[in-house]
Amino acid sequence: MSTTAYRDLENLPARAIGELFDGRLHAQPRPAFPHAYAHSMVGGELVNPFHHGMGGPGGWIIIDEPEIHFKLDIDVAVPDLAGWRRERKLKFPMGHKIELVPDWVCEILSPSTRSIDREIKLPLYARYGVSYAWLVEPIEHVVEAYRLQDGEWVAVGRYTGTTQAAIPPFDAVPLDLGSLWMPT
Repeated sequence: MSTTAYRDLENLPARAIGELFDGRLHAQPRPAFPHAYAHSMVGGELVNPFHHGMGGPGGWIIIDEPEIHFKLDIDVAVPDLAGWRRERKLKFPMGHKIELVPDWVCEILSPSTRSIDREIKLPLYARYGVSYAWLVEPIEHVVEAYRLQDGEWVAVGRYTGTTQAAIPPFDAVPLDLGSLWMPT
């Protein structure tokens, strides 16, 4: 393990987001507004019914941009959103490192992160056993949902437009897709 790489991650400027994949540092600037808006809205749609249990079943811990340490600081990812089923008893760290693999991750796609999210992070999440992944395309108004099966991602659905959609693993309460996209 390269402690130098993790030290480099910790020393990034405050406006940068850093991750480690196979011990190599990847850094990108903070996202543009369409990305930030969709990120906020996805979290807003899920937190009350699934995190707090208001208008939904509860049972989840949902966190924005957690720093997940999959393997000895060699694979460190910061998904836009991540969720853990409460029965798995996520221990809240005093610092910023979370070592429990999430049950669900959501990546909001941006021109600068699209290839990393699809080609590096999705395989990484599969390798470590994340059960569900969403890719949200805020410009095209699309949510792609995947479920892990036998170590491979299986498409659950592709949801578009402004209708409501019941998307696993949060299908108990339909998501208002129209709320995810920036007003025009």
